[in-house]
Amino acid sequence: MRMAKKKCTITCDSIYDNQVSIPIERLVFRASAYAIILHDGRVLLLRNRSSGKYAFPGGGIEIGETIEVALKREVKEETGLDVEMLRFFHFKEHFFYYDPMDEAFHSFMLFYLCRAHSLDIDPDLVEDDAESEKPGWVELSTLEREDIQRPLQEVYDLIMSELRGC
Repeated sequence: MRMAKKKCTITCDSIYDNQVSIPIERLVFRASAYAIILHDGRVLLLRNRSSGKYAFPGGGIEIGETIEVALKREVKEETGLDVEMLRFFHFKEHFFYYDPMDEAFHSFMLFYLCRAHSLDIDPDLVEDDAESEKPGWVELSTLEREDIQRPLQEVYDLIMSELRGC
């Protein structure tokens, strides 16, 4: 007698800060790279349209694209700025459900400390993105953990800890 195969699910964080149970076979693998750009007590962030929370500039690495090329491309598309990668900062594995498109991802997120070649964000160079808007410099002293998209709060904590020298 053949037994029916058990349908396995995984809990994913949704863009609206909910948790959603998704069948594993719906997951798409996604490697991505993000820039942490600090300058004079400020950090460069994007506002997420769906949640209103902040995120770091960056995004998906395309097949055949190096991490560095992907990071520079994504930052340029989202902020109009050219960056230089300084060093690897953090890795995060994340299961993510993107509600607006009904898509689920098993993400490997790579975070790098970067330096911007210019600090002036030119809105004319920023590509229209379905999810990111309003790139800008945010004072770290006014930024709260809850202002950051939930999966990125861990990275925020690490940045703040490093800045305090802990």
